[in-house]
Amino acid sequence: MMNSSLRAVSAAVLLASASLAAQAAPSFVNGLALDGAALDLSGGSSVNNGRLGYFSDIYYDSNRNEWWGLSDRGPGGGTLNYNTRVQRFTLDVDFNTGAISNFKIAETVVFQSAGQGLNGLAPNPKNQLGLAFDPEGVVINPRTGTFLISDEYGPSVREFSRSGELIRTFNTPANLVPRNAATGVANYADDTGNTAGKRTNRGFEGLAISPDGKYAYAMLQSAMLDEGGGNGSVNRIVKFDISTGDAVAQYAYQMKRSGQGQGISALVAINDHEFYVLERNNRGVGVGAEFATADKEVYRIDLSGATDVSGLNLSTGSYTKVSKSGQILDLDANTLAELGGKSPEKWEGLAIGPKLANGNYLILAGTDNDYSVTQNAGGEQFDVYFRFADANPYASSIQCPLGTVIGCTGAASSVPQDGSYRLLPGVLHAYTISESELGNYTAPVPEPSSWALMAGGLLALGGLARRRSQR
Repeated sequence: MMNSSLRAVSAAVLLASASLAAQAAPSFVNGLALDGAALDLSGGSSVNNGRLGYFSDIYYDSNRNEWWGLSDRGPGGGTLNYNTRVQRFTLDVDFNTGAISNFKIAETVVFQSAGQGLNGLAPNPKNQLGLAFDPEGVVINPRTGTFLISDEYGPSVREFSRSGELIRTFNTPANLVPRNAATGVANYADDTGNTAGKRTNRGFEGLAISPDGKYAYAMLQSAMLDEGGGNGSVNRIVKFDISTGDAVAQYAYQMKRSGQGQGISALVAINDHEFYVLERNNRGVGVGAEFATADKEVYRIDLSGATDVSGLNLSTGSYTKVSKSGQILDLDANTLAELGGKSPEKWEGLAIGPKLANGNYLILAGTDNDYSVTQNAGGEQFDVYFRFADANPYASSIQCPLGTVIGCTGAASSVPQDGSYRLLPGVLHAYTISESELGNYTAPVPEPSSWALMAGGLLALGGLARRRSQR
């Protein structure tokens, strides 16, 4: 029988090994720069109703071997009635090396409620969420096959059928609702009059699901108005009971910094208590972004032992935050020649993919390219073209009225036709990590009793789907 000293030493060794495994860096394999002018399969052909919106989030459904990429509220920045959507895409994966190639959109699912599209327009009136929707996180429930989507406006979590029909909206905790604390009046559209709750455009940016499908975890992008706002550096993670749609706990996460637009962009479940968090600043190659000092990192966190802070103010209370590793992955460390070796601004998608032939796992990271569109104060939109060979591509960018390459402003009045300028692409990076380095990973798996129900439900939903698939 092992004596107490040996048990203590063994426990210490195991703890140290787990810590090293948790901080082991995935290895970069390759990346893809995806056409900024590509269309999805919604049937639209215009910038505002068909241009492919790249990766506000990425999810790998291990039960169906499917990749999903989430588009956000559209190219209008909340000013256009854009039908929000999620895209199923296919990739060729070399199961020996993890290299990816041949990205294609296979299916576009448009979100709707009783025949009406959930749209990217900001809420109007401002105190009612209505059909306004700014999707930022996506997972698939392994028990039912339905989508769970997190949203910035609410902040909210909503469940959809496989055809995109709204099933229900989870119950957002009252302390997260953007509001005037004195009057209780909510403003979901912007921060005007609000003194408490989430900040505008800083809602549920990250979403994860427990492997057993019992709980969803939604994470605010940054600190709430009454917990430091733009100067705050502690975010909330909300744990939802999926069966009831109610929040059952909240946890505090310490960011690397405040300022520079710092926030989290993705949350990925490793098991029922450990997660990857993608944290980034608003720097790098992007539509209107400051270029210098891009900083995009992935950390591993553990909720075990963290205080339930549901009833606490994070700027004043005493509590235990979630534990956080050192940097697991530096997304700026490997860049693509197609972007001139420069880091994109908006790394927002992260997913653990399939197991490879050598036992390693594929990890996929992706960027949101904002449709390569910007707009002025009057709401007029412009395509943004970049010359990535330049030291600061945004400084020499060209802004053109949508769909044209003449009558432009910026570095030139028209886009040269020599191929030197391109719309901002979406970017995918492939990494691999060993099973031991990933450590205690559990892929979402449905209960055996769910398989028959799921198969029957998917067949029924297939006949109702309002979507287009590749022929």
